[in-house]
Amino acid sequence: MSRIGNAPVLLPEGVSIEQRNHHLTVKGPKGTLSRLLPKEMMIEVEGSLLRVRRPSEERRHRALHGLTRTLIANMVEGVSRGFHKTLELYGVGYRAQLQGKRLVMQLGFSHAVQAEAPEGIEFSLESFVPTGENNYLACRITVAGIDKELVGQTAANLRALKKPEPYKGKGIRYFGEKVVRKAGKAVKAQR
Repeated sequence: MSRIGNAPVLLPEGVSIEQRNHHLTVKGPKGTLSRLLPKEMMIEVEGSLLRVRRPSEERRHRALHGLTRTLIANMVEGVSRGFHKTLELYGVGYRAQLQGKRLVMQLGFSHAVQAEAPEGIEFSLESFVPTGENNYLACRITVAGIDKELVGQTAANLRALKKPEPYKGKGIRYFGEKVVRKAGKAVKAQR
């Protein structure tokens, strides 16, 4: 029995759903999302509740049941509230600035690294926040949008530009991420 698949999705005020041939479109105050859903799953809307039904207890249908319900719930939450991920840029001399929809970062390379925001994604910056650690938090980068998958993938792509290194912790990390630090070279003891 799928606990996730059986849970109803609550449709907030101002969110409408339209379904045509297993193509679901969700409209809300923040925008519109659409997705092609598995044709085996049946979607029923009863007032402000949406339920996903599966045709049988086959393994494939059980797997698709929870997945379909979660995808729909993420679409509803995205068009009503939106999603965001926050990244932190650590390191002396590391900095970022916005130029339109483009994020330009100095990450310790000989050149500036540029990242273009995909359609439906917005970057915002909070610069130069000092921390109590040995290193310096240069800025916080917020990736926001209505598509949860796109927000997460864009944040992962930014982090991949300069992953945090284990000795000084310099690089791009998620907000709240703990970087496991290694000890540097040990000085040989004099006898």
